[in-house]
Amino acid sequence: MTEENHKGPSRRAFLTGAGVAAAGTLAGGASAAQTDPGIAIHPWMQELGDGVDVAPYGMPSPHEADVKRRTVEWLTADPVSSINFTPLHDLDGTITPNGLCFERHHSGVAEVDPAKHRLMINGLVDKPLVLTMDDLHRFPRENHVYFLECAANSGMEWRGSQLNGCQFTHGMIHNVQYTGVPLRLVLEEAGVKPEGKWLLAEGADAAAMSRSIPMEKALDDCLVAFKMNGEALRPEQGYPVRLVVPGWEGNMWVKWLRRLEAGDQPWHHREETSKYTDLMADGVARRFTWEMDAKSVITSPSPQAPITHGPGPTVLTGLAWSGRGTIPRVDVTLDGGITWHQARMDGPSTPKALHRFYFDFEWDGKPLLLQSRAHDSTGYVQPTKDTLRAVRGENSIYHNNGIQTWAVDADGKAENVEIS
Repeated sequence: MTEENHKGPSRRAFLTGAGVAAAGTLAGGASAAQTDPGIAIHPWMQELGDGVDVAPYGMPSPHEADVKRRTVEWLTADPVSSINFTPLHDLDGTITPNGLCFERHHSGVAEVDPAKHRLMINGLVDKPLVLTMDDLHRFPRENHVYFLECAANSGMEWRGSQLNGCQFTHGMIHNVQYTGVPLRLVLEEAGVKPEGKWLLAEGADAAAMSRSIPMEKALDDCLVAFKMNGEALRPEQGYPVRLVVPGWEGNMWVKWLRRLEAGDQPWHHREETSKYTDLMADGVARRFTWEMDAKSVITSPSPQAPITHGPGPTVLTGLAWSGRGTIPRVDVTLDGGITWHQARMDGPSTPKALHRFYFDFEWDGKPLLLQSRAHDSTGYVQPTKDTLRAVRGENSIYHNNGIQTWAVDADGKAENVEIS
């Protein structure tokens, strides 16, 4: 195997191949302009377009109308307490556009008037507070990029391949830049008493969503956020203010945040007892499994992003993340784990955020078994699904970070499969 073949197709080889194809066309007596219908004079080349005031808030091109969040109708009993999924297969880079960030609601989207909204801090504090949004904006603020992943992401895959598309298997995740106030500053203003070891975060939605958070985490890297990617939170993302709990399961990132209560023990509310616990094979439930383990997925090729160009230079890409730090390395395999190749990491690399990886290779048109395997900065390596099941059984829904497999056939179509 030559060095060039080992690393994938070179730029020179790709351009040389393209040049040979063009020369062959010209030798046949026809120019490229005559044979390619795209080389022509189109209406948009001759007509004036819309002015600057036609779309005061910019929208995607109508040709990108298929790039959208999607739901699975049979997954939940109704669309109010439900979820939709980020179209990971249509995206590149690491930042998720605000309009494509997945949604998870327990009582629908709360439409909150920011002028009437209040954030109360009470319980084991020296000085109970009631803050307006204007009050919050006067605290020192910070900007951080973090991923938010639902604990049930990939949950349908515990018992085998279920949903055909990385949007549905892994799309309960997004990655944005949050702007907000460090939670510790708000708690310092109230003065948490020494016996205050836990914090209850409660939302203003009809479900009164609430979670217990260890005070150690609350005073570490949590944010009280009011902007994402530079603009105000979207209503479905908790407008006007939400909690950000970096690296921990998304259910703890309470939206429409209205109350923070300091206490001496966890509250054991619905979302940390009957839900968001991990049921083991013997029927015992693991609780307080907050951290999201290292995970990755190939977004293209994948079931919703097949190979359409035929054999030749091919770009494989995907995402990796860890709730414990960064992702310095991702391995990929084209043959179901017989041989592994180190992918190329690209773009920003910040803790508890999505990382983009690429692997450029020459596809020979034969079937592929694609997998990715993430390594995080603590030394943890993403496990296989069978490894997870050996420890936790098949009763669980949450925290499935097992390696995902796509089978690509000779036509370039991909399917969700499992291999031993």
